[in-house]
Amino acid sequence: MKKSTIQLLRFHFSFFLMPVYWFALTQLVNINWQNAALIFFILHVFVYPSSNGYNSYMDRDTSPIGGLKNPLQPVKQLFYVSIIMDVTALVLSCFISVWFALGILLYITGSRLYSYRGIRLKQYPIIGYIIVVTLQGGLVFWMVYHGASSLLRTNFPATGVISATLLIGGSYPLTQIYQHKQDAEDGVTTISSLLGYRKTFVFCGIVYTLAMMALGYTFISSFMAVNFFMLLIFFMPVLVYFFWWARKVWRSESFADFKHTMQMNVIASVCSNAAFICILILKQFE
Repeated sequence: MKKSTIQLLRFHFSFFLMPVYWFALTQLVNINWQNAALIFFILHVFVYPSSNGYNSYMDRDTSPIGGLKNPLQPVKQLFYVSIIMDVTALVLSCFISVWFALGILLYITGSRLYSYRGIRLKQYPIIGYIIVVTLQGGLVFWMVYHGASSLLRTNFPATGVISATLLIGGSYPLTQIYQHKQDAEDGVTTISSLLGYRKTFVFCGIVYTLAMMALGYTFISSFMAVNFFMLLIFFMPVLVYFFWWARKVWRSESFADFKHTMQMNVIASVCSNAAFICILILKQFE
């Protein structure tokens, strides 16, 4: 396999999307661990990397993108590999349930419509934003909640779906903040470029606040108030870095760069994953 293909699949980027998976598991009372493991494999080894690869194949970026400072140019192999990974994910999804497989199909379709140059929903700031946060947030939460539940429940906690959507919604614009120039050259207007540097931080701050309120309601209404307070402690480094970085950008927009964006992503992902995993472990001893 070509070096560029492996690089542009960006397997490591799956770590940044992992918190929604762990969050969904914390909301289940009885977990089918075999299904949970298969779902983790489907999402983080096939679906997310395939989506990354297809997006890179369409964009052909020459400047930093999420998780890569110096992306290589894609070759046709990347396109074929992304299709094979999608088909594999769909086949494996059938071992979970028909509903889960339909959810995966919806995710793949949405991500392709987002990137495909014939449609390219990513060029529209509002629609593109809604597509991403709905797929990576609410839809993934539902798929994990359904597929990993011991009874394959089709009902779901609305507050959980809302919380997951807001979590993605509060972070996604920050991942675009260093790409304004490149996106403009490609004819794309992202939610971040629409808002501008300062308003991107304001917007993300508001959505993050709503996310924490939704998480608070979700945990407290499930008699997990202690877990929510533990979550707040884990999230403190994220809050500190967010305001520190916002202050630097307020003084000079040059700090809205790839380096600080990736640092924010890593801190947020490490803290979020650690928080939800700890909550999940503690639940097993209740």
